[in-house]
Amino acid sequence: MQQTIHATTVVGIRHNGQVSLGADGQATMGNTVAKSNVRKVRSLLGGKVLAGFAGSTADAFTLIERFEEKLNGYGGNLKRAAIELAKDWRTDRYLRKLEAMLIVASKEDLLIISGTGDVIEPDSDVAAIGSGGSFAQSAAIALKKHAAHLTAEEMVRESLHIAADVCIYTNHNLTVEKIG
Repeated sequence: MQQTIHATTVVGIRHNGQVSLGADGQATMGNTVAKSNVRKVRSLLGGKVLAGFAGSTADAFTLIERFEEKLNGYGGNLKRAAIELAKDWRTDRYLRKLEAMLIVASKEDLLIISGTGDVIEPDSDVAAIGSGGSFAQSAAIALKKHAAHLTAEEMVRESLHIAADVCIYTNHNLTVEKIG
């Protein structure tokens, strides 16, 4: 049985007019670290949109490329591009086999896109996916509530470090992008 390479924890936060999206760098193959410095967050549309992935690495790259095409095709309208990607992902024979999730963000929106056709606008302006996603999300929500003086980027970094301290599939090799 062939194992696929999976990439894990991604968290996005909108806070005080800022948007930040970050991810750890770990990719695993089964229970082994395959690579420790994978770049899972991308800046798109000239820095106006951020996208991050968790799941099968090759699948995620395909989805980010498709999302970028949709984004360009719909004049930078993030929600419309996300909905159209989710529709294609769910109905296209090739795409529906892809195993990944995306977080996409702009100044106005923060969304999670899944292969089941879901486009979720999370509560609290915090989105997280991947193996350590629930750890990072919990930390991010607590930081937004109790450390509102921090920037969105600082919250993302701290949330990912907390997740890495708890989740064996998350490391401290971070990539963080921001808007605003």
